Amino acid sequence: MSEPTRDNQKMMGKLLMVTILMFGFGYALVPFYEKICELTGINVLTSKEKLNYEEARRFAQNTQVDKSRLVSVEFDANSHGPWTFKPRLNVTEVHPGELVTVIYEIKNNESRDLAGQAIPSYAPKQSAPHFKKLECFCFEQQSLKAGETREFPVVFVIDPQLPDGIRNITLSYTFFEVGLPTARAQAPDGASLPNQPTATVLR
Repeated sequence: MSEPTRDNQKMMGKLLMVTILMFGFGYALVPFYEKICELTGINVLTSKEKLNYEEARRFAQNTQVDKSRLVSVEFDANSHGPWTFKPRLNVTEVHPGELVTVIYEIKNNESRDLAGQAIPSYAPKQSAPHFKKLECFCFEQQSLKAGETREFPVVFVIDPQLPDGIRNITLSYTFFEVGLPTARAQAPDGASLPNQPTATVLR
């Protein structure tokens, strides 16, 4: 075997190894990121959180609004894949116990149908148990047709038992492409979401 042929085979082997490593890294990115965040305590991911809709709604109905206190809530969006992903509102101030609705917008920039799912996280991490979501697009995978733009509501209430020292909370979502086919999520009662307000506070 000639020297150039051996060199080409070595190069092909190296390229194949790099391709395998890159694929493995991409596959392991989400759990790796989750573990790092868990260990460092920064923006702890809660992709495995299981929320009880009825329990959250009962909590919102039976909770007194603390009008003596304001909490600043910031909204953040990150995407992995061919998406445009952003909140309509960057920050709002709410009283603990208020029911709040904010809108996130997702656009599929590809010429093919895609499915994705959002992973929420909170900062500081101590606020997570006190941030109760009644409705969230992160609960299920979402399907978007080629070039489609959709708007999704996030309905939440902050527990008045939130520690007094916490005056700012960041709700952050990271939206990942997934390969599993899913049914397209519908707006409640078939309603169209684009005309919803940027942020609604029910007092």
